[in-house]
Formats: sequence, structure tokens, C-alpha cells
Amino acid sequence: MWAQPMRRTLLSLILRLLFLNPVSTGTCPGDGQKLLEQLWNQANLLQDTSLLLDPYIRIQGLDMSGLKQGCQERPGVFPSKQALQGLSRTDFLRTLRTQLGQVLHRLHAFQQDMPDVQAWGMATRYIHGIRNNIHCMEELLQGSPETAGPPQAGPGTSPPPTRTPDAFQLKLKGCRFLRGFHRFMHSAKQVFGEWRETLRRRSRRQSPRQARQRGVRGMQPSRRGRRLVPRGQLPR
Repeated sequence: MWAQPMRRTLLSLILRLLFLNPVSTGTCPGDGQKLLEQLWNQANLLQDTSLLLDPYIRIQGLDMSGLKQGCQERPGVFPSKQALQGLSRTDFLRTLRTQLGQVLHRLHAFQQDMPDVQAWGMATRYIHGIRNNIHCMEELLQGSPETAGPPQAGPGTSPPPTRTPDAFQLKLKGCRFLRGFHRFMHSAKQVFGEWRETLRRRSRRQSPRQARQRGVRGMQPSRRGRRLVPRGQLPR
């Protein structure tokens, strides 16, 4: 029943992947603004529940009435938006890379349990792409002075279970993890958006100064000694 919507989802993701074109390891671009745009776009894609959560819910039969209520994020598994905003840029990137490593580990387990689902492999490749871009951004920030932020927010730990969970509880556990992952990437997208806005404000502050400099250069007399004539008047 879920095969047709799954194919539509995969086609949509493939098209977006082609347009975003994540960089490969060892080919870091020197343009930090372009790299930031790619990171924002990739986080925007990874926040979309159609990438992982929606297929998982359909495959596990959790889309029935009354079952979705149990698929809620467990607090502490992923850092909150406020925790991410409190980190320095280097600590934020390090935290994001670490959390994505945890997601890759979970996706590997999904691939073993459900090997016929193409969404796991596609998401895995895409997460490798954004981690490569994170590595490139970390290299660009190495030479930038930055105030140290709070300690890195590591993955949360859940209390040890008192008994072995049954199959249904395992399904809910995976569902909660994926919901938390998409929420986490939404928060990461918002942090990258704040970086973009900071760059825009800097550009707006620099633009009037650059315009004045261009205007002064434009008012200088030519080498032939011609004097400037107001627009609309003929020289005498």
C-alpha cells in the first residue's frame, strides 16, 4: 500500500539531491557563503519527515489510528534548539557532526532489519554529504577568532530498561528516534539561518560605504583634465 507514495517520495528526494550537489571529501570549496547555503539547504531537507519518519511509520504499521500518539520524541536524545544556539560555531558543528554519526549508526541497523527499503541508503548517502560540508566549514573556521562556547552537547542517555522491550515497543523506539532527528535538523537549520542573517547584516553595513567609495572614484577628473559638468548642462 505504501509503495506508490514511497516512489513519489524517493523521486522528490532524488531531484533535490541533484540540485543541492553535496561536496565530496577532499573537494572543499573556498567560498564560505556558498558552503553555508549548502548546509542550510541540506539541513532543510533532513528536517523533512518524508525522508525517514513517514516511510518508517508506514512500514511498521504505525499509521493506524491511535498509534501515532505514541511516536513522540524522547527528551534528551538530541540537543534542544536552545542548547545549539548557546554553542560557539565550532562547537555547534562538532555537535552536529557527532549527532549525525549516531543517526548513521541507527540507519545501519534499520538497513539490516529492513534491507529492501531504499530510503535508508539514500538518507545515509545524504548524511555523509552534509558531514563532508560540516568538515569543510570547520576548516574555514579554524583561522577565525571565536569566543569559546559552552561544553559540547553530547547525545542524551536514556535510563536502562528494566525488561526487554517487545516488538511493538522497539517500533515505537525507532519512531521516536526519527522524530527527534527531524526536529533536531529543524533546529540546526534555524541556527544556520541565523548565520546567514548575520552575513546579510554585514553585507548591508558594508554596501553604503562601498557605494560612497565608488561614487568618489566616479567624480574624479579624467587624465585629460576635463572638468565635471552637471547632468543636463552643456560645457561652455
